[in-house]
Amino acid sequence: MPGRTMFQKIWDDHVLADLGDSFYLLHIDRHIMHDLGGPGGILSVEQRGLRIRNPELTFATADHAISTAKGRAGTSGVGVRLLEGLRTGTRSAGIRLFDIGEPVQGIVHVIGPELGLTLPGALLVCGDSHTCTHGGIGAMAFGIGTTEVTHVLATQTLVQPQPKTMRVHLEGDMAVGVTAKDLMLHVIGAIGVGGGSGYAVEYAGSAIRNMSIEERLTICNLSIELGAKIGMIAPDEKTFAYLKGRKFAPAGELWDRAIAYWRALPSDADAEFDHEVEIQVDNVAPHVTWGTSPEQVLPVDGMIPDTATLADAGKREAAAAALKYMGLQPGRPIIGTPVDWVFIGSCANSRISDLRSAAKVARGRKVASTVRAWVVPGSESVKRQAEAEGLDHVFRDAGFEWREPGCSMCVAANGETVPSGQRSVSTSNRNFVGRQGPGARTHLASPAMAAAAAIAGHIADVRKFEELT
Repeated sequence: MPGRTMFQKIWDDHVLADLGDSFYLLHIDRHIMHDLGGPGGILSVEQRGLRIRNPELTFATADHAISTAKGRAGTSGVGVRLLEGLRTGTRSAGIRLFDIGEPVQGIVHVIGPELGLTLPGALLVCGDSHTCTHGGIGAMAFGIGTTEVTHVLATQTLVQPQPKTMRVHLEGDMAVGVTAKDLMLHVIGAIGVGGGSGYAVEYAGSAIRNMSIEERLTICNLSIELGAKIGMIAPDEKTFAYLKGRKFAPAGELWDRAIAYWRALPSDADAEFDHEVEIQVDNVAPHVTWGTSPEQVLPVDGMIPDTATLADAGKREAAAAALKYMGLQPGRPIIGTPVDWVFIGSCANSRISDLRSAAKVARGRKVASTVRAWVVPGSESVKRQAEAEGLDHVFRDAGFEWREPGCSMCVAANGETVPSGQRSVSTSNRNFVGRQGPGARTHLASPAMAAAAAIAGHIADVRKFEELT
């Protein structure tokens, strides 16, 4: 018998029952909620006359529906109702809420790893598609729907089909100016937004091993944009060092036992995957999207594609529609495309390393007069650390707005939107039609690339900034 993949090991450890036809009943170790889906899930359980099965295994935070303006000014009526619903529901159910104003509040996929709620080998779910982020710690994590949230709250279990397995080898050294975000955009462009559909994806290779934990979280965050519900990276010494001493991480004897288990999680040398992909990263350049799908991406020094050259009729039609929506002309350089807005934030790129990367570009420079630029830290912890390092002053001095933690413009909440017809360079994870507001035109990029666009007033190659050479 061949060895087992990391996914198979974690899956097998959580199976409570084989239901047949590749469906299984799984135990859920951690359930995290936010202000959009949490109130309804708790209410649904109560209306059924049930109780929350394990309230101590569910954690909630306010992030999606709150304003990120100073003092939270501007939180809409809907946002206020959702926040109050979350407060009331968690209080009655005995669920721990990380409320606004608390030192641990933040975006759900940022605070999970920060607090040690996310652990290697754990099965973690949340009513949000980017839950795959937590796989960067070595967890098996995926997003769930509304009825599944209710099921988890009531039973601490979930019925799931077992996916196939894919391993993506990322080999080599990333060049100067290239980040995990660039690399993952390159992967999505190569494999396609449907390439990971039906798979649990494990990322491996020298490029992954060389990444920090925060970079690995970015890699796994974008797995859903491959069509994969699950993205994972094997835990290693970096993972253990990152987790040690965190609020909800094991301690003492439990830490020693946890480490012993975690060390056994990586895929066996002879493990077989249903599909394998290998990508050399040495020549990958900074990337930026040009269309309305993450797979519509190109190196920043590339040309906007000519739709006529695309062999697949469906892709040709989608590309033509994307170019029309984005107001771009084929065959022209993407560099120099004027920008109206820059957004640095989201669960993909709002951690301290992301802000340091953007600040390195912004330091001593000024945002173009034609651009409005925001920096939205991913958590109160990130915000405090950035302020302790003086990054907030770097951004403010350059002309960026320094805001409160939350999802903000990534999901176009509370009026935090890009106006119709205007163009944004965003560090978020989706560039769908209307994602940042009706008619908004979004280009996905890394924090450094976003900062470069803010300074230049147009899409620019961050490698031209002397601090990175």
